[in-house]
Amino acid sequence: MTDGAVTEAAHVLVAADKFKGSLTAVEVAERVTAGLRLAAPGVTVEALPVADGGDGTVAAAVAAGFERREVRVSGPLGDELTAAYALRDGTAVVEMAEASGLQHLPKGVFAPLTAGTYGSGELLRAALDAGARTIVFGVGGSATTDGGAGMLAALGGRFLDADGQQVGPGGGGLRDLATVDLSGLDPRIAGTDIVLASDVDNPLTGPKGAAAIYGPQKGASPEDVVTLDAALAHYARVLEKTVGARAAESALSPGAGAAGGIGYGALVGLAASFRPGIEVMLDVLGFGPALSRATLVITGEGSLDEQTLHGKAPAGVAAAARARGIEVIAVCGRLALPAEALGRAGIRRAYALTDLEPDPARCMAEAGPLLERMSTGIARDFLV
Repeated sequence: MTDGAVTEAAHVLVAADKFKGSLTAVEVAERVTAGLRLAAPGVTVEALPVADGGDGTVAAAVAAGFERREVRVSGPLGDELTAAYALRDGTAVVEMAEASGLQHLPKGVFAPLTAGTYGSGELLRAALDAGARTIVFGVGGSATTDGGAGMLAALGGRFLDADGQQVGPGGGGLRDLATVDLSGLDPRIAGTDIVLASDVDNPLTGPKGAAAIYGPQKGASPEDVVTLDAALAHYARVLEKTVGARAAESALSPGAGAAGGIGYGALVGLAASFRPGIEVMLDVLGFGPALSRATLVITGEGSLDEQTLHGKAPAGVAAAARARGIEVIAVCGRLALPAEALGRAGIRRAYALTDLEPDPARCMAEAGPLLERMSTGIARDFLV
């Protein structure tokens, strides 16, 4: 259409993830909305920022109406910091990166062998204290590879060496593990439905495990990766003596290797159930009812690439919209998928900021204005 009139009864749902390093999911929605309305002032736009369980998950829940709660917890190196979770009607959304994420390490500093997840356990405990009986535990963006041992210790587990002393923090400390005692775990866990929400399905150990695949992103050298993988395998063997065969079975389960193996700790110690993060979050955020009102969906994230197709937020949004016959457009900073792959994912067309500003540094620095400008073009292409 070219007459300037908004397509009759158009209702646009903006359900995009963050542009990492540039814009939060909330800011993406704001910029897209502003751009659409510049070209199509009468259009109805509904914003529902989304996340797949990684960093930004709590912010997405708060944008959807959850209450933001803050608590002081231990960071990945043991320093105290303020972390947030979200709560509504007995359901808590807890994001492990809030307590144990890479963003809490000093710039340029990594601690692959000693960074721990104790603060994530404190965050879960705070949710229990607040009365949560369902906890969506989003994992991703971690600084840690400790198999969730720190998290379980914060909830009452004991991880002892041959002398009966607590082992050191991080995955490196697990090398000295002799016994595990989970009898002191917070009893409220047994009455709580805990959902492990992750966008990865890696096992705990091996060539596709937590250390091998994600350790290097956390500063692990090739030697550190070998050390951490062996320590996690030892950890699973010791846990098997405590909880039985399910410890070995869980080590092979999808999601066990998520976020440095914290997925494994949640599966074994917290009896969590694993679900793809975007599926869980779409349910929690009320995506279904929002989708039923939409005639066009705009999704996206910072980089649309091969990883997007494997459980990332845009793929989940597009799959749900396609199932209802609703057209999907994607926005991104960088596009690395051919049109055929986008089509198979249910995305009709993708718009990339790099088409407007090829210089990566400037593109990231000016992402907001560029996205607004690009969204004006989307409105002209699809709404007027």
